[in-house]
Amino acid sequence: MTIRLDVTIMGQNYALTCGKEEEATLREAVAYLDNKMSAIRDAGKIKGNDRIAVMASIAIAAELLLTKSTDGPFSGMTISEIKQRLASMHTMLDNALAPQENLF
Repeated sequence: MTIRLDVTIMGQNYALTCGKEEEATLREAVAYLDNKMSAIRDAGKIKGNDRIAVMASIAIAAELLLTKSTDGPFSGMTISEIKQRLASMHTMLDNALAPQENLF
């Protein structure tokens, strides 16, 4: 089911659509972007919403790239893929430990 979200970024209203299950994540993303853009605007060094948006996008992209592991078991994986793998491991551990709960 698709829903409409009315959000505000740096005082500008936007209408977005997303799945109901994605609403909380999208609202969090909007709040994060609004904070980034507002901080850039408030620093006073960059003028114009389009330039502020580009600088915020670059900063967020750099943050995302820093979260990627360059080596180890999670190298090259996105955060979503890591979360899926961890959830799978968690389920596997729960299933393995469930029989032992009866011992206590």
